[in-house]
Amino acid sequence: MTVRALGRARARIAALLPTRSGLAEMGREPRRDLLAGLTVAVVALPLALGFGVSSGLGAEAGLATAVVAGVLAAVFGGSNLQVSGPTGAMTVVLVPIVGRYGATGVLTVGVMAGVMLVGLAVLRAGKYMQYVPAPVVEGFTLGIACVIGLQQIPNALGVPKPEGDRVLVVTWRAVEEFVGHPNWTAAGFAVAVAAVMLAGARRRPTVPFSILAVIAATVVAQAAGLDAAQPIGDLPSGLPAPSLSFFELGSLGSLVVPAVAVAALAALESLLSASVADGMTVGQKHDPDRELFGQGLANIAAPLFGGVPATGAIARTAVNVRTGASSRLAALTHAAVLAVIVFAAAPLVSKIPLAALAGVLLATAIRMVEVGSLKAMAKATRSDALILVLTAAATLALDLVYAVVIGLVVAGALALRAVAKQARFDQVPLDRGDHSAEEHALLAEHIVAYRIDGPLFFAAAHRFLLELTEVADVRVVILRMSRVSTLDATGALVLKDAVQKLHRRGIAVMTSGIRPGQRRVLDSVGALDLLRLDGREYPSTPEAIRAAREHLELAGVLPATPVQNTPETSPKTTDVSEEPVR
Repeated sequence: MTVRALGRARARIAALLPTRSGLAEMGREPRRDLLAGLTVAVVALPLALGFGVSSGLGAEAGLATAVVAGVLAAVFGGSNLQVSGPTGAMTVVLVPIVGRYGATGVLTVGVMAGVMLVGLAVLRAGKYMQYVPAPVVEGFTLGIACVIGLQQIPNALGVPKPEGDRVLVVTWRAVEEFVGHPNWTAAGFAVAVAAVMLAGARRRPTVPFSILAVIAATVVAQAAGLDAAQPIGDLPSGLPAPSLSFFELGSLGSLVVPAVAVAALAALESLLSASVADGMTVGQKHDPDRELFGQGLANIAAPLFGGVPATGAIARTAVNVRTGASSRLAALTHAAVLAVIVFAAAPLVSKIPLAALAGVLLATAIRMVEVGSLKAMAKATRSDALILVLTAAATLALDLVYAVVIGLVVAGALALRAVAKQARFDQVPLDRGDHSAEEHALLAEHIVAYRIDGPLFFAAAHRFLLELTEVADVRVVILRMSRVSTLDATGALVLKDAVQKLHRRGIAVMTSGIRPGQRRVLDSVGALDLLRLDGREYPSTPEAIRAAREHLELAGVLPATPVQNTPETSPKTTDVSEEPVR
């Protein structure tokens, strides 16, 4: 590596690090940020516990993630308002990884995904988030909401979690177990907590009803001695010491694919959440590459303390913005408050019923579904509705990464289809020029001109070939190509094929108005040489028409035009200021 390359690499990494001005913003309105951070921590506590339990690594893993990832992503991330931690979307990905590779596999995957995110940041990949279509995002969100809700059914019904990594199968088995051995106490706690959260959010959205409902459920369960309301269980009073004991080099090969899935989801959800935060404020704009860098560091560090992979959390970020946060201090405060809870209130937190946390996550899943956005997307176009439904169904039936890939592929195919439909291949009348009416009529009997509008690429080229080769009863075809917006190798090959087929039928093909940028593509497949062979490629349409007449005269189809060298009939000098007709 050269000195210049090393210098560029150092400059790129330096651009991803926090700046003094960014850190100085934390002192501008500390009171508002501290209050916002405290509010977010109250909202985040039951979510962190619930997602930790849902992931299979326990409530302590969720808390460790919220603290460690919350601090690092706040300091090194690209958004002033983003709040990071364990999320439902990430839990959906982690459950099958836990089932197949165990807890050590999840922690190893987290570190690998963090390294990948840092690599994406260095490669400046954050800007590509803007190319994800809105129907894919909406379908992705709808699918995640369904999966999160279904994942809570076993705890909400108070039954042991059945075996399996497909959420629909696990949910069905849990319902069957509940029908055989109903636990109405657990179901009542879950329904009550979810109802309080949903009803309270409509009337007083700024009040943290989630923590109030969880506290009430815990008090009732302890006071009544309800054994059916299973508590979380013992929590460590503090974060564990950082350790690499879980990291097994021998298993790295088999964990690459899960790590790619986790990294892709972390990038997608974090950048989406940061974009949502920008849209809720005035004057805030996140740096996507720095956000990937911060999330990468957070995911490298969180597993060292027993945490699960983290992302930017849309719900907590939205609460942060709505409660007046203006800098990174709010997210740091949220993490600090959760750390205090881990150290000081672990015995109390351990008594929270699992069914109450399931109710919190059920309500969260319901609130994730924006009915208005779904209706608007469904009414926009049939293509948008199809993409949304396919992405949501794939999220529910397969997994999140496959869902996004399927959504992007279908969206791309439909977009290409729409662009291909814009390509037009129309017969146009010959320009009259200096010809008399009789001459013009005679030319029109033997010459046909077509104007190609729009893209001539792989998705539209074969329709062009079909239409062009159906031309009959003419001796010359003129292709006006000045309005071709895009030409790829497929389009050039199809054009070459059409010219060859017409030549074999004795029809001469002439072109006009080929743009300089299209010559290279035509030349690469030999189409330009074919057109130049008989000198049948012209800058303008009038020149092509004159050449077509000369061709017909030589063939004896038209009578030769007498040459008269009088002032009235001598060739006119073309005014160079006039733009030729293409």
